[in-house]
Amino acid sequence: MTDAAFPGTASADPAHGSGPDGDPSEPEAVATPLLAPRDGVPPVIETPQALRAAADALAAGIGPVAVDAERASGYRYGQRAYLVQLRREGSGTHLVDPIAVPELTVLAEALAGTEWILHAASQDLPCLREIGLAPTRLFDTELAGRLLGHARVGLSALLEQVLGFSLAKEHSAADWSTRPLPEPWLRYAALDVELLVELRDALEAELDDAGKLGWAWQEFDAARDAAPPAPRVDPWRRTSGMHKIRRPRQLAVVRSLWYRRDEIARRRDTSPGRVLPDSAIVAAATAAVGPEPAPLSSLPAFHGRGARRHLTDWQAAVISALALPDSELPPSSLPSDGPPPPRAWAERDPKAAARLAVARSALAALADQHHMPVENLVSPDLVRRLAWTPPEEPDAEHVAAALVAGGARAWQVALVTPDLVTALAATADSVLVTTATATPVDTPDDRVLR
Repeated sequence: MTDAAFPGTASADPAHGSGPDGDPSEPEAVATPLLAPRDGVPPVIETPQALRAAADALAAGIGPVAVDAERASGYRYGQRAYLVQLRREGSGTHLVDPIAVPELTVLAEALAGTEWILHAASQDLPCLREIGLAPTRLFDTELAGRLLGHARVGLSALLEQVLGFSLAKEHSAADWSTRPLPEPWLRYAALDVELLVELRDALEAELDDAGKLGWAWQEFDAARDAAPPAPRVDPWRRTSGMHKIRRPRQLAVVRSLWYRRDEIARRRDTSPGRVLPDSAIVAAATAAVGPEPAPLSSLPAFHGRGARRHLTDWQAAVISALALPDSELPPSSLPSDGPPPPRAWAERDPKAAARLAVARSALAALADQHHMPVENLVSPDLVRRLAWTPPEEPDAEHVAAALVAGGARAWQVALVTPDLVTALAATADSVLVTTATATPVDTPDDRVLR
């Protein structure tokens, strides 16, 4: 890479400085700010004719295609794509407006059989599939970064660590449903795919050197083939602040307000939080049940413009919840098909607690050995389920079969099965030996049993 290839970038030398294994006495590398696409900001594709021209150019390009999508999370109802960015060698960058040209068959045909490069594919694939675009082969740069043990795996961080370029993310939370899109936003969008091909090639080389390339392709295929998440049961239970709600009647108020808000948000194509914040729902549920219920209009959480606009709807939702017979009130919690929280295991099933403690300690050491987060080594939920309800014959064959049934990939099964077989035979005495020297490791969705 040279500065000449990137108009608008500042000079810097990303080749020098201390890396993870570098000499700390060396000066820290200064990343080169990536300020403008090398070919300039392309025009937005808004007509079928322009889309056909872009599709022809992409089809004539060489190698994989970098793909990204922009949504309007926090502004619109749902997660639809409002801009799609594509870049391929020999083709350049293309910015497609899927609202202006919703029929994208010609684009899908041009990309058929081509490897796609996405960063954090699980975030963008659902909205891309919604508009008829899906890869047959995928390279996920974020997943690659995780498998390689990079400390930070956001796109900007990886570009800086791997290629020496910094990428500003100032418009990541913008309202991409805005029309026309401002030029600075379009520049930002084009830069998101500017170096994805180069990043992909560098990460592939790292994976190959680390002996993890085969693992990575299994992960990429799993991400490509992942089924859409099943609709949540009682989605209203995820309202922020639910820990403050104790009584069944209060739960009924939350449920009633949540569904009324969702109905209004869907009709207005607006983010539910902009119609009524979660804090207002919780405040209403707390105030509605008690010796002296307070009217919604007196609550500070309902003084905002959005909340006042539909005050009659909110009041009706509360009244309907308060009028329900006890038999129709929601239960305090939903039944689960999984094990209880690990903090309760020591009392409820000491043997299961021992199995989980040994498994976590061994897997944390294995993840450290292979320089990756433990949650990428194997799903923490799958480990919990195995520890709580192990196979009747907890040998290598049956443990491996349980891992496969739980969605583990072949490389994960081969790597973790020996440690899990040992863990499933653990006793309370083995926990004392194993945890005496183990370093507890916290993962994003799972806490090591201490």
